[in-house]
Amino acid sequence: MESTYWQDVMAADYAVPGDRALTDLTEELVRGLASTNPQVRDALAYPTLATWLERGVYDDLLPGFGDGLCAGLAYGLGEDGTDTVFRRSFTALTLAEVIHRDNAEFLVHDEVVMRWGDRLATWLLRERDLRGYVPDCGWAHAVAHGADAIGALARSRHCDAGVLRALLDVLADRIVKDTQYRWVHEEHDRVAHAVMTILHRNMLTSDELERWLKPVAATAAQQPLMHETLPEWPTPPVFNARGVLHVLLSQLAIGVKGFPIPGDDELFGRPIEARADMLLMLTEAVQSSQPYIYRPAANPRS
Repeated sequence: MESTYWQDVMAADYAVPGDRALTDLTEELVRGLASTNPQVRDALAYPTLATWLERGVYDDLLPGFGDGLCAGLAYGLGEDGTDTVFRRSFTALTLAEVIHRDNAEFLVHDEVVMRWGDRLATWLLRERDLRGYVPDCGWAHAVAHGADAIGALARSRHCDAGVLRALLDVLADRIVKDTQYRWVHEEHDRVAHAVMTILHRNMLTSDELERWLKPVAATAAQQPLMHETLPEWPTPPVFNARGVLHVLLSQLAIGVKGFPIPGDDELFGRPIEARADMLLMLTEAVQSSQPYIYRPAANPRS
């Protein structure tokens, strides 16, 4: 990818160049998503694609463009610690922009968006390389980018309660999944924000949310035995689960900003109907995760 050429595009306010076919330009940008050079990947390829998507450059091509991107989610899947993670992770982030565009303009049929969702979920659950910042290469951030994509999908008009339940399950499975990586680059915040997007849809009951929360809370509540000699504590899954619980409790208590759903511009201005129940459930989960720090609730649930 010729950096000078694309720097000129950026300097021209991302105007689409007229000296080359859009197909050729797009292929070069998509290849740039896999670059180990953050100046190419983060500063040129991704922002150019995101800007063109937002401006409607791909509106007539959106289904095929999204399908083509999905191929990148399988590139090197199963590897850990290799450079292939950049293509997978930035593919997910770009696919989130594709879904945002459909959310704004109603361009794609529901079966297409659900197909993208299936590919995203499969990738996120099978991704082994959960590095955040990689020295010399910049952000990999698969968990954060995956959560952003799930959040974009959760805003889709194509998502009913069943799909939202499935998305929550994907997030829960990712949170508790065994891994060697602790999330230390705001992955907790991004995952919790995706959950908040689902909560704002007000399609799931408190009982459904409680069932979703149970495996996360159970992982967070794991405690070492006094006689155990452990190389680290908490283990990464416990650390990750506790982090998500803490951040989700904070976001639910304080409130978050987010992208409105077209046709429902007040989405993030409306109250979450299950907010009170979720606050109580999350408070209990956090207390149970570190009982040596938190006092029991003054009025525990009966």
